[in-house]
Amino acid sequence: MKEHSQMMENKNSAYAAAGVDIDKKMSGIETIKQMVKKTVTPGVIGGIGSFGGLFQSPGADTILVASADGVGTKLKVAAMAGRHDTVGQDIVNHCVNDILVQGATPLFFLDYIGASVFDAAIFNDVVKGLCIACAENNCALLGGETAEMPGLYPVGEYDLVGTIVGQVKKDKVITGEKIAVGDVLIGLPSGGLQTNGFSLARKVVFEQEGLKPEDLLPGTDTTCADALLAVHKSFLKPVLKVMDAGVEIHGMAHITGGGFYDNIPRVLPKNVDVTIDSAAWEVPQVFKFIGEKGNVAKEEMYRVFNMGIGFILIVSSAEAGATLKALEEAGEQPVIIGGVNPGHKTVHVI
Repeated sequence: MKEHSQMMENKNSAYAAAGVDIDKKMSGIETIKQMVKKTVTPGVIGGIGSFGGLFQSPGADTILVASADGVGTKLKVAAMAGRHDTVGQDIVNHCVNDILVQGATPLFFLDYIGASVFDAAIFNDVVKGLCIACAENNCALLGGETAEMPGLYPVGEYDLVGTIVGQVKKDKVITGEKIAVGDVLIGLPSGGLQTNGFSLARKVVFEQEGLKPEDLLPGTDTTCADALLAVHKSFLKPVLKVMDAGVEIHGMAHITGGGFYDNIPRVLPKNVDVTIDSAAWEVPQVFKFIGEKGNVAKEEMYRVFNMGIGFILIVSSAEAGATLKALEEAGEQPVIIGGVNPGHKTVHVI
């Protein structure tokens, strides 16, 4: 047993020479356990470190809602800028918003971090972001996987993926089936690109225009890094405020990949269309810059990016006022951006 321990502690092992240092990885994992403990919620059973995380079942009258997603090539911007403390927040908040669309609140979150070589400092920053967002969303960071795969991932880069599980009462599930002609769409401002459209954004900003992360984004007093790495907001608290106000939400949409044209139809009944008034809000400069310099058509911009609207609630016109009031009390700046018309699940942006 002593011989085995010494072998495991040997930094010149064959596996370490091949690019995977188990001791370094395990040491790094130990350092983040205190951060993870701060995300523990009442449903958590035991701690991290087992083969699986344990969580108390929410009950027979409750439905579990799960979703998985990744940060995508926003991670390349993080690597360029040498800034890794926000992408963890991005993936948690993204997943929270995805299940929120169906009325669910988060229970726990699992992460996957894959890299060529384990970097303790980067790993620590990423997990710090995960923990910040989990705590803000009352969501336990229940476990995850950190994989070292030399040759699969580029040196100095990594992948970040998350899975969330939430809950909603059976009689509170929001499906969109109640959306009707005359309903209004209320948009909530995004914090930036969120986690979508970065392949195009990077091409225009860095490759075509030759800007660097530390350069100011033209037309703003914000660096390119700050503009592109702006945290993907969680809309959980403002939406809960609307629910607490007694408003019946007919449908919601998280504006992610696919923008307005592909996300809104996911919650529409087959007999209605939606018309979006693009003049109802001021499109942030970062989107204007990408569209103008990249010579991207308006329709494509509204399919690739959120254009400054990160989340949409659909309510009856009679409850629009109460919805706006609740959102404003939650610190948001909501705006009515469109309405529901007869049609066939099509989105029109005018």
